[in-house]
Amino acid sequence: MTRLLENPFLLGDRTLGKVSNAGYPPYDVERIGEQDTRITLAVAGFSRHDLSVEIENGQLVIRGRQEERPQREFLHRGIASRRFQRSFALAEGIEVVDAKLDNGLLRIDLRRPERKAASHSIRIQAARAENPETS
Repeated sequence: MTRLLENPFLLGDRTLGKVSNAGYPPYDVERIGEQDTRITLAVAGFSRHDLSVEIENGQLVIRGRQEERPQREFLHRGIASRRFQRSFALAEGIEVVDAKLDNGLLRIDLRRPERKAASHSIRIQAARAENPETS
């Protein structure tokens, strides 16, 4: 499933996997400055060792996978711990600045470099040495 986002940093997001996992993990995309955007994923129960953030072929790919702990016996299991992969197609030139895990939220900061002026002057040089007597 691919969905276009109205954000100059991102072209869209893709959730890979079963249709039932389409909304997992939930995420926000927010503008945090003129050139900066943040993607926040809710990854309760995952440690930083269970997560990976990579750039693959112009896409930001976030994966989560928890190791099963056989010594645990759940009477009720309501906290999702399933593996996931969520991808965001990045617009050209976007850089991943930082990724932090804090209180069950994975925050990934993106920056669009400032564009240089669209126009500038080019100095014209003579193709051959000019002779002041013939000009």
